[in-house]
Amino acid sequence: MSTESTESADKNRATAAAILPLVGGPDNVTSIAHCMTRLRISLRDRSLVQDEALKALPAVLGVVEDDTYQIVLGPGAVARVTPQFEALVEEGRSAASPAAAHPVTAAELAAQGAALKEAQKARNATPFKLMLRRIANIFVPLIPALIGCGIIAGLGGLLTNLDRLPSVVPALTAIASGFMSLIAVFVGHNTAKEFGGTPILGGAVAAIIVFPGVAKITVFGTELRPGQGGVLGALAAALLAVYVEKRCRRLVPEALDVLVTPTLTVLIAGLVTLFGLMFLAGEASAAIGTFADRLLSTGGAFAGLVLGGLFLPLVMLGLHQALIPIHTTLIEQSGHTVLLPILAMAGAGQVGAAIAVHCRLPRNGSLRATIKSALPAGFLGVGEPLIYGVSLPLGRPFVTACVGGAAGGAFVGLFNQLGIAFGSTAIGPSGWALFPLLDGSSNLGVTVAIYAGGLLTGYLVGFAATYFFGFTRRMLADLNTDPDPDGPDPVTGPPKEPALA
Repeated sequence: MSTESTESADKNRATAAAILPLVGGPDNVTSIAHCMTRLRISLRDRSLVQDEALKALPAVLGVVEDDTYQIVLGPGAVARVTPQFEALVEEGRSAASPAAAHPVTAAELAAQGAALKEAQKARNATPFKLMLRRIANIFVPLIPALIGCGIIAGLGGLLTNLDRLPSVVPALTAIASGFMSLIAVFVGHNTAKEFGGTPILGGAVAAIIVFPGVAKITVFGTELRPGQGGVLGALAAALLAVYVEKRCRRLVPEALDVLVTPTLTVLIAGLVTLFGLMFLAGEASAAIGTFADRLLSTGGAFAGLVLGGLFLPLVMLGLHQALIPIHTTLIEQSGHTVLLPILAMAGAGQVGAAIAVHCRLPRNGSLRATIKSALPAGFLGVGEPLIYGVSLPLGRPFVTACVGGAAGGAFVGLFNQLGIAFGSTAIGPSGWALFPLLDGSSNLGVTVAIYAGGLLTGYLVGFAATYFFGFTRRMLADLNTDPDPDGPDPVTGPPKEPALA
């Protein structure tokens, strides 16, 4: 192992080691997972978490309380810290002496769990929000494949436009299109898994949608098309399969369950899918595509302003992932989603606002260090480190960042209204990382120029709005000081500033 990789591993392990005691130690952690930017852990006792000390760690960009306790570490870092954190938790549990451990009865654990569950429900768990999270959980695991295939599709399109390597382009097309042609199957599998059914049965029912033989079936006077209904049809079909399966588990005798339940699940859900759900989901998918096109072609600038301005609050609430089915449906229909480049402008406003904060607070070394560490991720479209580490705790800069996003969205939306429509061939990347995924009706140079212009508009307006309107005099007086002139502590790092509105 090289010296550089060894140092990186030591740094990640040190971060994990600093986090673990601040969340109550290994015995307080019941589950560990991570997404693109957050370490997500479930806790036995929420009261053992030292929130302020945790936020003060230099590697921690913020914390979020939801159905799990989420520690924002940023892209790349979270994927490296999580395995180290898991290893430390296992080591801590193995090293703990059963005799020395504080005895906790099942009743105590149940009481603690019930209290925490009720507290979380009271704060966050509205039925609508929970349903959106569950739907997002179906599509989030598909994002890496969507990104990879989207970039390959963009490379194939670039080679076609340049008239280069004509023998390679068909191979790239096959590689990029293979996953998208079967995405309904993966959606069905994940849906059944998320809602408590047998995943393979959900995938089996969803596979009916993409089977070429459905073209021989006539429903409501029209022949079905393979893939009709897309991911929305697959989602509905798998949900129906879960319902049928659960009913069968309760009604079918145990001796016959292994034969009867899967058969009835696939048969009943399959028939309903063929003679109802595919048609209805197809109409819904077509309506989504038509609405998106008309929205941007008729009210492009205003629609872009609204979408770009409101996207940061959605990210803050974690609800932006609920848009994934819409993006995926648009990609299935036209090869790209026209909404993502507009929504990406929210990240540009966030970057501009963060740079303005950096300029307005020259004496606050702690906050400036946080901004410097989070800006690279911000330029690549990952906004959570800047949201939770900078703008949201300060209050007003979060609002002015939204203004920047609205301006960038209006810029891109205006060109859609003028007939220069374009989108992203995949979801996940944003900011500069979206350039390789851009696709539209105009040539690539025009598309790239408009998107770059939108980013620049978001940066400039976000910066100006924050610089001139993002701080009160009281905030500047309180924040524009160095809380630790002698330098940060080597273990805990620089202390974070208090949240101000």
